[in-house]
Amino acid sequence: MFIPKVIAIGSLVLFLVIGVLAVFKKGVQKQPFLVKEPSCEVCKEDTQIEMKDSVEEYLQPVQDEVAQEEVDQVWRLFTTDVQKLSFVETICYKSFVPWLKGRPAWIADYASHYSTSRHFIARSLNKKKDYYTQKVNFGDCFNVLKRDINFYLLIDLSRCKMWFYAHNLTKNHSVLLKTYKVGVGRFSSESHSGLLTPKGQFVLGDKVAVYKPGINGYFQGKKVELVRIFGTRWLPLIKKQNGEGDNLKGYGLHGAPWIYDEEGQSYVEDLATIGKYDSDGCIRLAQDDVEELFSVVITRPTIVEIVADFHYAKIPGELIEE
Repeated sequence: MFIPKVIAIGSLVLFLVIGVLAVFKKGVQKQPFLVKEPSCEVCKEDTQIEMKDSVEEYLQPVQDEVAQEEVDQVWRLFTTDVQKLSFVETICYKSFVPWLKGRPAWIADYASHYSTSRHFIARSLNKKKDYYTQKVNFGDCFNVLKRDINFYLLIDLSRCKMWFYAHNLTKNHSVLLKTYKVGVGRFSSESHSGLLTPKGQFVLGDKVAVYKPGINGYFQGKKVELVRIFGTRWLPLIKKQNGEGDNLKGYGLHGAPWIYDEEGQSYVEDLATIGKYDSDGCIRLAQDDVEELFSVVITRPTIVEIVADFHYAKIPGELIEE
């Protein structure tokens, strides 16, 4: 009886020692960085972003059904047939119109009168992704936006994804136009969001910019070719409605940076920066995507909401399908 009792006591002591060592080891391990948000019915737990040992070891976006779902009906903004969305109106060009006196009307006049960008009209007019050619003849038809439409952009930091909505102010409902993969800010332990991109609800500004190779400017105190930083388009955030950060200068949406391909002797987009935590805080899109977005939103009030997880967002009005 003596030997079994000794074995039993020895085993108990061994388990106690192992337990104490495990607790001690757990206490000295790094804890994950938490992106904290108010609790909601859909999201019961804090979104966790693991702290990396190296700044070069970027975080990985969440990959789930929400991240993988793709929607694209932006083309329905530009078509003039029965498939067009209800909040666009088809106009047929004529040079003399009652709302303009003393001279013929140009596409720029139509754009101003209907609060719709020339780029938007050009794409509808050309029936393809051509935002530049604005040659128009009598009787040519194109779409403009109706007056009661604003836009809303929802950016999910955990998935590196953006949803683009049109908000009908009169009927107070929203329609999802498209989803985009985006790049966002790098990890930052000093930010509430855990990233250089601030969370909150912001207003998109109208001091937009178009860049081409050869156009230089200053970035972080250095003179640079701006397409190497911002791609071809820049849309700034100018006003915080709620959220983090008091100084929004330098924050916005823009294209992927261009890099010079020595072998091809030409510029190419650095698309490897899309879908990653890689920027200084701005939202990056592929060139085709940012030019498409630019053509639609620049002449209407647009809200940008940046959240840790899309479930926390407050999409304006009732979400409907058309």
